[in-house]
Amino acid sequence: MPRREDARLVRGRGRFVDDIVLPGMLHGAVLRSPHAHARIVSVDTSAAESHPKVRAVLTGADLEARGMAWIPTPSHDVAAVLATDKVRYQGQEVAFVVAEDRYAARDALALIEVEYEDLPVVTDARTALDPDTPVIRDEMPGRTDNHVFDWESGDEAATDAVFAAADHVSRCELIYPRVHPAPLETCGVVAHLDPLDGRVTVHCTAQAPHTHRVLYSRITGIAESRIRVIAPDIGGGFGNKVAMYPGYLCALVGSMVTGAPVKWVEDRSENLMATSFARDFHMAGEIASTRDGRIRGVRVTVLADHGAFNATSQPSRFPAGFFGVFTGSYDLEAAHCRVTGVYTNKAPGGVAYACSFRITEASYLVERLVDVLAHDLGLDPAALRMANLLRPDQFPHATPTGWEYDSGDYPATLRLALDMAGYEQLRREQVESRAAYERTGQGTLTGVGISFFTEAVGAGPRRMMDIMGLGMADGADLRVHPSGGAQLAVSCMSQGQGHETTFAQIVAHELGIPYDEIVVVQGDTDRTPFGMGTYGSRSTPVSGAATVMAARKVRDRARLVAAAMLEVAADDLEWVPGRWQVRGVPTSGVSLREIAAAAHSDLDLPDGVEGHLDASCVYNPPNLTYPCGAYVCVVDVDPAIGTVDVRRFVAVDDCGVRINPTIVEGQIHGGLADGIGMALMELVTFDDAGNHLAASFMDYLLPTSMECPSWELGETVTPSPHHPIGAKGVGESATVGSPAAVVNAVLNAIGVRHADMPLTPAQVWCALQGTPLRTDRAIQ
Repeated sequence: MPRREDARLVRGRGRFVDDIVLPGMLHGAVLRSPHAHARIVSVDTSAAESHPKVRAVLTGADLEARGMAWIPTPSHDVAAVLATDKVRYQGQEVAFVVAEDRYAARDALALIEVEYEDLPVVTDARTALDPDTPVIRDEMPGRTDNHVFDWESGDEAATDAVFAAADHVSRCELIYPRVHPAPLETCGVVAHLDPLDGRVTVHCTAQAPHTHRVLYSRITGIAESRIRVIAPDIGGGFGNKVAMYPGYLCALVGSMVTGAPVKWVEDRSENLMATSFARDFHMAGEIASTRDGRIRGVRVTVLADHGAFNATSQPSRFPAGFFGVFTGSYDLEAAHCRVTGVYTNKAPGGVAYACSFRITEASYLVERLVDVLAHDLGLDPAALRMANLLRPDQFPHATPTGWEYDSGDYPATLRLALDMAGYEQLRREQVESRAAYERTGQGTLTGVGISFFTEAVGAGPRRMMDIMGLGMADGADLRVHPSGGAQLAVSCMSQGQGHETTFAQIVAHELGIPYDEIVVVQGDTDRTPFGMGTYGSRSTPVSGAATVMAARKVRDRARLVAAAMLEVAADDLEWVPGRWQVRGVPTSGVSLREIAAAAHSDLDLPDGVEGHLDASCVYNPPNLTYPCGAYVCVVDVDPAIGTVDVRRFVAVDDCGVRINPTIVEGQIHGGLADGIGMALMELVTFDDAGNHLAASFMDYLLPTSMECPSWELGETVTPSPHHPIGAKGVGESATVGSPAAVVNAVLNAIGVRHADMPLTPAQVWCALQGTPLRTDRAIQ
């Protein structure tokens, strides 16, 4: 099926937040701090308030008077809305202007006078816990350092014993630097507190509208029943639009003060500087093996940079996200990791960007370790992986860190990727290119890199996961009309994934209703069931499964109505697509369209059988799902100047049943491009004064079609018998296009051991010359 969304989106007919215009609407603008760390001495808004078009100016003191200066974060911290005592990162919100148009609001920002007292800055997580480092969160009673949390996973004693008995141990240190999701559309909001009925309506770029409604209620004290959150079309999210940013709440307070709707839409620099980032992990890993390369254990120490506030959107029991899957796809005896989180003078956040929570860092780490081990032992990296991958007969598999992988045929996935790439021929070509270069001193070197990944996605099991005390189950409401069409309301929210197409296909498949007669409703808390939204690759595994279960409830209800219509026992009926018929008598049956009409008619139904064919489901998954994949990258490197050209990229993904292959391929293309960008160009960095050095697309480089090859895609499908409805058999389309696997494949192809990303040409040149690659900073 073609994506039904594209009919409007490719024609510019989408309706985004900035397209919304309400009667009497005002416009907001945020004054941001130029300092990364400074005490606020005074804020003078008098000149701005006298501007003829300004209707209100909000400061931290104004919000403090309303009890709204600090708001809860998903990680049980609090974050400043408008700074009161001091600013803690460059770009932090200090004041909010409401004016008659956005230009007047922006102009008035220059009229606000703020006196700052500079404070020492912490931008390097490695120094955040030093004794003489300034305390960033000194508003917390008793706070004497920048420590956020310590978290462990695995068995430390068992892991130490494995390492003590190992024949060989390889080590590497890695920085997975801060990157930004950089969605096409920035964040924005239109908020209105109607003074007549007291209802709040918020149009915003929200990947999780129901979660936003809960937060608005908790912060303002307004009952959830009087708050409506609407997410219209969203131009990309990638986790960046999960959080409720200060500008959202300021717009609502601005509406409270003025009695009019208030719109705030950030510009690109604001988005890059102040909204949620991804990654920023400093990792030191060790891998233990026998002399012949049987991997026995992995041991990891991580320093996690959480910025000025711990605002990561991830389940409460997992302060380091799902980093516990750092054991990867391998059969290990033991594993242990220790993660320490710290505050720095950077924007807060930490999002599930093109993966589930922190799995990209985990996947990157274990694959780097395997590559280093292969190098140290003189083994082919493909052969080393093949010898250590989990086998199909080992599933379901309990990892040493407590995860239960449901299914997979890892060797078959890797073999397909190697066959598609022509791996043996590539290795011969690599030898030939090196020999030619050594003879002539000219030309390029061929690099071949591989990577394997297993990811844990579909966050939802309530027994182990919540965010802010809210379980991560998702809901679906399905209504079948008397004419036989249907409307499905889901709690997830698309930002380009094609939910309107995918979920309609699920209903059509389950009930036999024509695809074009099914409408999918999302993004409106007044019209959809409660759920935790779309991020971390959870929409189809959780909301999609809820849709399946609701459709099957409709089918069961239709069976009872059909039995009354045909005057037979319900047990005598069998289902064929779109129709219940008498078993053994295919000519005696009724279609779902006929059943829907009868359910609304005067048909005499059996006692206890309700009319209509509506059904709801709240789906609480028993486990996550575990897609896997194998990638092969071919690069041409110019040793003279260090440039890298990604010539070929083979990606084989096992994401289960592909509901819509075109949509899945699009998701893969996006994830692969993300990985190319992270390996070679994307980086959020800061100078020693805490100045943000990537606040525009002149400085924060994104990959284009010029940097990406023509992707070569393959697939494997592994059924899962261990999930009640089939984790990979309900049309579960989980994470595909793993950026971590791309990054590792690219770096493996270039031939680096330790790596700060992205690799500059100078760093590539150093690696090829055998000189030190590591630097004190990611980029010099």
